[in-house]
Amino acid sequence: MGTKTAAILLTVCLLLSACTANKPESAATGNNQTSAASDTSNGSQTVPKDHNSAGKTTAQHDKSVVDNSKSENSATVAATNKTYHLDKAYNVVPNQEGVEKKVILLTFDDGPKEAAMINKIIDTLDKHKAKAIFFVNGYRVKEHPELLKLIHDRGQPIGNHSWDHIVLKNKSEAEVKKQIETVQKIVKDITGQAPVFFRPPHGAGGDVGRKVAKENGLLYMTWSVGSLDWTMKKSQPNKTDALLKNVTEQLHPGSNILMHELPWTAEALDSLLTRLEQKGYRFVDPQSIEVPAD
Repeated sequence: MGTKTAAILLTVCLLLSACTANKPESAATGNNQTSAASDTSNGSQTVPKDHNSAGKTTAQHDKSVVDNSKSENSATVAATNKTYHLDKAYNVVPNQEGVEKKVILLTFDDGPKEAAMINKIIDTLDKHKAKAIFFVNGYRVKEHPELLKLIHDRGQPIGNHSWDHIVLKNKSEAEVKKQIETVQKIVKDITGQAPVFFRPPHGAGGDVGRKVAKENGLLYMTWSVGSLDWTMKKSQPNKTDALLKNVTEQLHPGSNILMHELPWTAEALDSLLTRLEQKGYRFVDPQSIEVPAD
């Protein structure tokens, strides 16, 4: 009887030990499944994948917050760095004392025309660490959108010069809106950014042109110094000297210089910018000029 009793007791102990050993594992599994269900609603088999996805989502969210913060900060900096404005004569004027007055705004009208000429102009601008507004016509952009993209991709600001390069001051408001707003759309469609500067063809926009420009967040401007490059002929000798003379004779602090995408202008540009630098001028970044949207 003693041997049988011992055997029975040993069996009971082994069974109790087995039950006790299995109990925590079942509880732990149950807890994991509950936790996974509350996070993923897909059960324990999807925990590794969904856990990683949740981690990526969180990281992406954090990155998005940082990126958005950077964008907002950049926008704030851009908005607060508007150190110049245009006066009634379209000269560049400092917003406050202590800001450099001896500056020049460079502009090129009537493009985009040819890749080689555009690259030559921008190569020269880059050499002198200068920016210029390229005022484009819509019909030219439609014909060669890749040229507009070239200007944009090379970091130069793009301005609105109307669709057809017609005199706007005697046109109806509907026609002026069409001439201006179609350019706004095509430039934004191609580059992702709508222009913020508007120059009416022939410097004649009239009150309606000013009104429509303002409604579209555009800074209306003509110019204060004309290079007269548009009056020159291909066969004319000494065009570089003539262009330099035309500009330097009119030169003054805040000069808003009108030039065009023309072969002789591209050829004379390095000499012109060198001459202006020698006279103590620097080239204003168009992004530092106040526009109505600010």
